Amino acid sequence: MNRIFLIIGLLLPLTILAQKKTVTLEDLNKNYSFYPKSVHGLESMKDGMHYTTLENKATQVVKYAYATGKQVGVILDLANIEDCPVSHIQGYELNNTETKVLIYTNKKAVYRRSFKADYYVYDIKQKEIKPLSEKGREQVATFSPNGEMVAFVRDNDMYISKLKFGIEVQITKDGEFNKIINGIPDWVYEEEFSYNKAFEWSPNSLELAYVRFDESEVREFSFPMYQGSHPNYDENALYPGEYKFKYPKAGETNSKVSVNVFHVKNRTTKTMKIEDSKEYYIPRIKWTHEAGQLGIFKMNRHQNQFDLLIANTASSLTKNIFTDRNKFFVSEEVLDNLTFLNDGKHFIYVGELDGYNHIHLYTMAGMKVRQITKGDWDVMHYYGYDAKKKLIYYQAAEKSPTQREIYAVSIDAKKKYTLSTEAGTNNATFSSNFKYFTNYYSSTTTPTKVTLHSQSGKLIRTLEDNKSFNKMMDEYLISPKEFFSFKTSEGIELNGWMVKPLNFDPNKKYPVLMTQYSGPNSQQVLDKWGIGWEQYLATEGYLVACVDPRGTGARGEEFRKCTYMQLGKLESDDQIEAAKYLGSLTYCDADRIGIWGWSFGGFMSSSCLSKGDGIFKVGIAVAPVTNWRYYDSVYTERYMRKPQENAKGYDDNSPINMAEDLSGRLFLIHGTADDNVHYQNTLEYVEQLVQANKQFDMFVYPNRNHSIFGGNTRMHLYTMMSNYLKKNL
Repeated sequence: MNRIFLIIGLLLPLTILAQKKTVTLEDLNKNYSFYPKSVHGLESMKDGMHYTTLENKATQVVKYAYATGKQVGVILDLANIEDCPVSHIQGYELNNTETKVLIYTNKKAVYRRSFKADYYVYDIKQKEIKPLSEKGREQVATFSPNGEMVAFVRDNDMYISKLKFGIEVQITKDGEFNKIINGIPDWVYEEEFSYNKAFEWSPNSLELAYVRFDESEVREFSFPMYQGSHPNYDENALYPGEYKFKYPKAGETNSKVSVNVFHVKNRTTKTMKIEDSKEYYIPRIKWTHEAGQLGIFKMNRHQNQFDLLIANTASSLTKNIFTDRNKFFVSEEVLDNLTFLNDGKHFIYVGELDGYNHIHLYTMAGMKVRQITKGDWDVMHYYGYDAKKKLIYYQAAEKSPTQREIYAVSIDAKKKYTLSTEAGTNNATFSSNFKYFTNYYSSTTTPTKVTLHSQSGKLIRTLEDNKSFNKMMDEYLISPKEFFSFKTSEGIELNGWMVKPLNFDPNKKYPVLMTQYSGPNSQQVLDKWGIGWEQYLATEGYLVACVDPRGTGARGEEFRKCTYMQLGKLESDDQIEAAKYLGSLTYCDADRIGIWGWSFGGFMSSSCLSKGDGIFKVGIAVAPVTNWRYYDSVYTERYMRKPQENAKGYDDNSPINMAEDLSGRLFLIHGTADDNVHYQNTLEYVEQLVQANKQFDMFVYPNRNHSIFGGNTRMHLYTMMSNYLKKNL
């Protein structure tokens, strides 16, 4: 009798496992099953005690109290507006007095961050909605601080709408496509300096500062556009169309930039005097708290010097009050962290001044007061300064490069508080007065958990626990991510994770697919939630591994910037070392190792097949850079300088020049309308492979950009790549 029960007890877990589902490509690319719920669009109101959210199928802006979580009002309800011209809201902004709401709809993407849309202004008291302008879609519409005006860009020109009088004022008239841009960045600034608005209202609403881009001398890049279906261009049904835009490649001419200030009452415009005979970038402008004093952020073309200029807008003269010089480059992350304090006497700078990314306090005369955070770890995000409590809030990778915690530190650097409690990845958004923060937490085993806390870190309530998502996940067989580290032959310790095949047997040998991105300051090896292609491959008997090589983030400046002037060399060396390490494990088949990646990751997988001396059997490169001479000026020169200065660094580390050494089966995939990593990269690489008599495989997606999506595209892509691995690995 006991023996029967024992047999049943042993069989029961196997029965339960047999009933569980495995991850499918449809789950990942059609049903998007593994994205847990989160809390999006929570916007703090000016009092810091309330917040708003967009609800009811994006037709309502609803007001809540932080303390209770209870709804206290509806600020905007499209259903209650008679003859409302808007069916749903895609984004909104309240003015500073919170008497009006600026909303947009009919959004149409331009590039990665930029878009055009129809904007409307809703008067809360009058319950009236009016179009911001009747003359076409606008870009980056923004309230003035006094809430009485809205500045925006249309067709590369700057406008101001004076809401009280219903007047639209055009303040620039030279805007022209592919020539002059006012108030929004050109392609390369948007992509590599990560923003889409290049104008700022003064705090007193009397002046509007904007950057003017003259891209007349920047060379055009063009590509054909076909009819297609996702997206669809019927006008190209018989003869392909052509898209042209200004794209400065490495070493080529950039836009000429200037900073202008428009005085609203006088209707006069002045150009700030920036004395510099050399090429430079103006990636941000930001007003100080003193009237008529504009901060201008300037970088030289090498991006190894950052200057903070203060412009007197009355005289147009500028003064350099602070300089950060770096033997490699100044990271672009400094741009959004520099903060002028309300006392008008200090600013905060977050940068790599001691080998790690830390927070520093300076006077407005540029004198250093103190370093506020210190240690052999990096500050990853700066959240802001609470002047009342004299506390600075930030995220750091202090405990481990693979984790993130939330901290507060006093501005005198004497007190420090840990606000997050769970190991994994924590990220916070604070209310306007810093009394509350919302923490977004996850780990490899815990889907997103959203909680509301007081400024001391005390839990007030849970906003999203994803209980239903966890219950759904219990229905699936998931192979856990296992973190590991190893030392290369050069003594460099690298971090990684692996996902083993389902029903893993340590006595068997499994094919290995290495996944990676490997780009500067990136990280793929993080303790955070994510279910992707690796889980499907685990069901098919593959071991999937990821290793962050040298050049990646959260390990200090020396590790992060050792790839300078030779982008791709050390990173590919490390991926090859990782392949050798994995091949040495008893359960990995050293003869069946593949590597794949997208964008920089595609550049890496292509390079590794040429440098790996046969260790890789298969490589998949999606939208790869194959020659750094083809990529844009800002990104490439940040890490490589100009090709005219560093020809060897460019040529020795580009796959296009390694074609003769290719070993293994290479699969190239690209979209023909990729405005970022141009299809040119793949085509020119193909020619070199052909001339070297190297066999390879290739697939092209018409009209697809760098992200390669639309309709059934992603499903097709991952099915194709999966089948390729099954056939060749």
